[in-house]
Amino acid sequence: MKKGWKDLPIGGIIEDAANSRNFETGSWRTFRPIFHEERCINCLLCFIYCPDSAIIVEDGKMKGINYFHCKGCGICAKECPPKANAIEMVREADYAEKES
Repeated sequence: MKKGWKDLPIGGIIEDAANSRNFETGSWRTFRPIFHEERCINCLLCFIYCPDSAIIVEDGKMKGINYFHCKGCGICAKECPPKANAIEMVREADYAEKES
């Protein structure tokens, strides 16, 4: 018997807990955050607000961005204090063109 839409469970089903580390979601980006270490004041606001836990912190300092999970939302750049301006958002296509 074929199932209809009324037979589908409400919401998504997560079969395995804590499996997000297994899935690359960074390929969805339109914009890429570029970290300028020399400008960073290590306030870690980017780390606190990042919804993807893509900010890499070591020894209490921001060390970079995990592009495997970063979706390019720009929250990190928005929360970075203006006096630091350590995270710059650039179009992913422009970045790729510049790197090649």
